[in-house]
Amino acid sequence: MAKILKSEFIKGVIGDDYSTEDGLPHVSFFGRSNAGKSSVINSLVGKKNLVKTSKLPGKTREANFFRIDDSFFLVDFPGYGYAKCSVSERNKMIKRILWYVEFSNVRPQAIFLIIDAKVGLTVLDRDMIKIIKENKHNIVIVANKIDKLSQSVARKQLLSIQKEAQDIPVLGYSAKTHKGKDELTQTIASFL
Repeated sequence: MAKILKSEFIKGVIGDDYSTEDGLPHVSFFGRSNAGKSSVINSLVGKKNLVKTSKLPGKTREANFFRIDDSFFLVDFPGYGYAKCSVSERNKMIKRILWYVEFSNVRPQAIFLIIDAKVGLTVLDRDMIKIIKENKHNIVIVANKIDKLSQSVARKQLLSIQKEAQDIPVLGYSAKTHKGKDELTQTIASFL
């Protein structure tokens, strides 16, 4: 997969049925609210509005399935952490994410954890990494918004994130400038 040529929204899931009729593999995107998951997906597929984005945290409220090049599903999960919704709604979203990681009959080929490069790994990110690793999923950290840092600060921040992440691959990315797009596309392809 050198370049994504076709992408389409297939379904949104609020419950726990993550299966798909065609049985294509899944690649899932997790991350804190406002880390830029939806923007990364739009950048990756080369469309501005495949995934709805918002400056308000918590725009994504369901697991959204996008069929990519008729070869796999990219699944965009709701952000964890702060969202413009009730505490009970936020807790339900987190429970759905955890259920998917721990109990779903559909195992993703890999989980890409989108973080804000400027912020680095948060307590919530560390907790999510621990749960993902305990359940033996492949994981890659994508440090988005790298364009908001100078080159030297970005380099130091990525090294710091990599040191903390230990054996988990860390990719720098900019949904705005598409920096890191080829590397992310190749990394996704390596799991398929």
